Order: sequence, then C-alpha cells, then structure tokens
Amino acid sequence: MLVATRELLEAARAGGYAVGAFNVYNLEGARAVVAAAEGGRSPAMLQIHPAALKHGGPPLIALCLAAARGASVPMSVQLDHSTDAGEIRAAMTCGVVSIMADGSHLDYAANVEFTREMAALARTYGVAVEAELGRLAGTEDGLDVAEYESSLTDPARAAEFVERTGVDMLAVCVGNVHGRYAGEPRLDFERLSMLHDSVPVPLVLHGASGLPGEMVSRAIVLGVRKFNVNTEVRDAYLDALGQGQHRTERSDLVALMCRAVAAMQDVVAGKLRLFGSVGRA
Repeated sequence: MLVATRELLEAARAGGYAVGAFNVYNLEGARAVVAAAEGGRSPAMLQIHPAALKHGGPPLIALCLAAARGASVPMSVQLDHSTDAGEIRAAMTCGVVSIMADGSHLDYAANVEFTREMAALARTYGVAVEAELGRLAGTEDGLDVAEYESSLTDPARAAEFVERTGVDMLAVCVGNVHGRYAGEPRLDFERLSMLHDSVPVPLVLHGASGLPGEMVSRAIVLGVRKFNVNTEVRDAYLDALGQGQHRTERSDLVALMCRAVAAMQDVVAGKLRLFGSVGRA
C-alpha cells in the first residue's frame, strides 16, 4: 500500500527501528524490494535517483507507484538527490510522496534558500522533503564527490537549518560515504549523538551499503530512521546478469530477470532485518 513517507518515519521513531530506502531502476528492482518487504512484513521505500529518472522518465515513477500501491505492506516512493527545481516539480506532479531537495553542493546560505523554496513547493503537493546538510563523499550514479570536497554536518547549524527550511527529515554526514567504502567505515557517533539531541526531525543516513551491523544498530539508537541503500543491491543485480551469460539458459530473458530479482531480494531482505523493520508492517 502506498503511504506517506512521514507516516513511515513516525512509526519508525515510535518503534525504535529504521526504514530501508532502496534505489530502483526498473521493474526487477521494484519487484525485489516489494517481495523482500512483503516476505518480512516490513515497511520500505522505493527511491529513484535523478540519473535513473532521466533514463526511465515518468513511466519509471508510475511503475514504482503501482508497485507500492499493490504491495501488502506500507511503502512510499521518493525522488532521491535532486538538485533541479523543475525535476522536483515534475516528479511531484507524477505522484511521488517525498523528494530529496539536495542543496548540499551549495554554500550554507544558498542551501537554505534552495531547500526552503523546495519545501514550500512540496507543501502545495502534500509531499515530504528530505534535505542534506554537509557534503557526502563517494560515487553514485555518475555523481562523484572527492573526499576533499566533503564536509561533516555541523550540529550547531543543523537545528537552525531545519527550522529555517521546514524540512521533514535531514540527511547527515558523519563519515558515511556513497558507494564503496575505501577501508573500514568510521562513523562519528559523537557527532551523530549531538545531531540526535538537537535536530527535531528524523535523521537519514546515506551510504548504508557496507556498514557493519553494529554501526547500523548504534545509528538507529542515535536517531537514524531512514537508511539509503544502492550499491549492494545494484551489485547483486549486475552479478546475476553476469552469471547468466555463462549459462545454457542465458537466452531465456525471463529466467535471467527472475534470477536478478531473487539476488536483489536477498540483499534487501538482509537489510530490512538489519534495520529492525521486519514484522513492523
């Protein structure tokens, strides 16, 4: 069932767990997330990155919305990491229930202004807004941010940012990265604790692929209510397709797609267990 993202995060905050938000690119990705969520009786989110939206257009949004509506568990659909006002408006017109207005590449004042404008626009559609304060390093769908360009979220400014922009959730940078971690992940839990104490809205952690279970659990205790996952699910998809090239049934496209769905579903199911959302639908 399609529900508001606010509703998912409010339930997560009350229940002391986090919601998994999974980037999808096609029917197979949407099917994998829905099947994993239904199998675990867990809420979940389908997310569309601007690069995927550029390729799939409104039909990709319609596909995700149909998948969410047809699911037997609560699900929402979000536009992820958008820096373009026109793209955000178009996605909301198509029916997404939340958007990420990403002004993290801007200086603080410009980030506030862009995010505030997008939040005001979103309110006219009844859509929830996620923003990012700080700058996340790493690579995701053609977006590369060098480590020297990254910056951690300033707890002293975070509450002010939320108040001035009116956002519903805040993505924070505490050592997490997009894509693969170069070494052992190192999260600044002291910073996350200060953010939890000062920020009145649910916190979001991008770059959950590769985070150890103990870090995920500790982040949930410190107020993270939404984890973004992309790399591990995408890798499972690509690995399944690669394996299919060496099988005698490789010409059977439906069988190959089903194998890819199963591979992604396994990854998503594991993340849902890790986030503590299984059995919460």
